[in-house]
Amino acid sequence: MSNMIEAAVGAISQKLGGDFDGSAKFVIEGEGAVIVDGAGVRAATEEDTADVTMTADADTFQEILSGDLNPTSAFMSGKLKLDGDMGTAMKLGSALS
Repeated sequence: MSNMIEAAVGAISQKLGGDFDGSAKFVIEGEGAVIVDGAGVRAATEEDTADVTMTADADTFQEILSGDLNPTSAFMSGKLKLDGDMGTAMKLGSALS
């Protein structure tokens, strides 16, 4: 697991506090992926599926986690790509903000 994925798991776990209904996969280009579901937050494997998959580069992902970039703004500007359930993405975006 890369340092970026390890840090992302910790940061997302802290922000969510274990309270998220649904499943989401964050693909961080060049680093790997993180999955959030009923089992918690962990490094994702290729086989892990989710209600929504969000893809961004490492810089964009760090900006979202730090609160410097709103997830909705990232999506609208094309920095964050979504595949799947938009409602789940919006719930997660609100929880991370």
